[in-house]
Amino acid sequence: MNAIEVNALSKSYGRVKALDEVTFAVDQGEVFGLIGPDGAGKTTVFRTLCTLLLPDKGTATVEGFDVVTQMKEIRRRVGYMPGRFSLYQDLTVRENLEFFATLFGTTVDEGYDSIRAIYSQIERFANRKAGALSGGMKQKLALSCALVHQPSVLFLDEPTTGVDPVSRKEFWQMLASLKERGLTIVASTPYLDEVRQCERVVFLSDGRVQGIGTPGVILDRFASVFCPPPIEKKQEKQEAPAPQAPSENVIEVEHLVKAFGNFHAVDDISFSVKRGEIFGFLGANGAGKTTAMHMLTGLNQPTEGTGRVCGFDIRTQHEQIKKHIGYMSQRFSLYEDLTVAENIRLFAGIYGMGDEEIRAKTDELLERLHFEQHRNDLVRSLPLGWKQKLAFSVSIFHEPGVVFLDEPTGGVDPATRRQFWELIYEAAARGITVFVTTHYMDEAEYCDRISIMVDGKISAMGTPSELKRQLGQPDMDHVFTYLARQATRSSN
Repeated sequence: MNAIEVNALSKSYGRVKALDEVTFAVDQGEVFGLIGPDGAGKTTVFRTLCTLLLPDKGTATVEGFDVVTQMKEIRRRVGYMPGRFSLYQDLTVRENLEFFATLFGTTVDEGYDSIRAIYSQIERFANRKAGALSGGMKQKLALSCALVHQPSVLFLDEPTTGVDPVSRKEFWQMLASLKERGLTIVASTPYLDEVRQCERVVFLSDGRVQGIGTPGVILDRFASVFCPPPIEKKQEKQEAPAPQAPSENVIEVEHLVKAFGNFHAVDDISFSVKRGEIFGFLGANGAGKTTAMHMLTGLNQPTEGTGRVCGFDIRTQHEQIKKHIGYMSQRFSLYEDLTVAENIRLFAGIYGMGDEEIRAKTDELLERLHFEQHRNDLVRSLPLGWKQKLAFSVSIFHEPGVVFLDEPTGGVDPATRRQFWELIYEAAARGITVFVTTHYMDEAEYCDRISIMVDGKISAMGTPSELKRQLGQPDMDHVFTYLARQATRSSN
């Protein structure tokens, strides 16, 4: 008997057809991938199979139980990690685990053996609030919560989005151990290395099944979607440019420190970034990247050291800094209850732009993004990739000296990520400095220079070619893994 059977499943949200006669089956004990571009219908499939949504047409069963008429039987047998972490940020690690155990009528003690291998890695932080955990630790806690009632089927909706490459590798090692115990695992992911770890995948696009097969076959057949050609990277600068105004440093940092008690989140870092440069700021979860970025953007004060952004002191002139920078956080920063045009107007007004300029530039932006027909659409109705492109465009609408991008493409499919980086290149060509963090190592290759933080310090800095040559590694993924595995502090 198949663990999961989906037959002609359809689901609509008003005029939008999220699923259109989707059919596939998953074998017992299989690691099965659900892949496709943003808005393909993947999350709707997950929510239907977990009995959180009712289908309009068609049927689906999980371990022989119908998703409509036998919900209780299914809920006892499945674990689910949704796309956004399902943890309660104000509860501790232990409280989150106890809450999920109670939901399923069990206890942590009863289910401990099923989560021991995973939970034991974070158990020493049992009294820490979930909101204070790094991405890798949240991931382990969320997986423990999904497994505490000992399910036989595990649904994972992009579980590693926003998690560094080393933690992602560890996560999939944990999934391999769960497969050995006989669990059926259905996972969606935008990372191609994770897609390749599935035994079979189904490719969804526009709510329809486009193909089912091994990862190699599907990725090759739909290479234009999953493996678009790389962007032609600007030639790395081998020599220092001649002194001229466009080459001035937009960011200058010397011996910057941020301490929380005895813990140094940022521990004596120094670097500079030139005008128009694309500067990659990399590091594992908990390495100190976001804390450093918060100091540079005026959201936090340093404990020690100095820094200047666009000529303004980060200690005393943070209000001036905010007027001369753009910022896009990893947690989508636009207002979902406002339309596309209303969001543009709101942020342009905050940046101090006049009405006539806002009107002219809004029309120009919508045309460039091919959003003319979506001017009055609520932002919440847009696919994730569209939201990300809009958020970036709004963050540089006022032509700032530098834009800070904190993991801007997390969870976005490869083709859309490529389009996003084309926007970054256009901005850099106009003289806007781009300061970007990312967990996609193919994106690291697109940067002019890269720094990699380990344990609050900058462990390496240089062009991608320089770092690969200096460390004797074949690509940036191996460079990152080599350095990140040298971390000693336990906050990751």
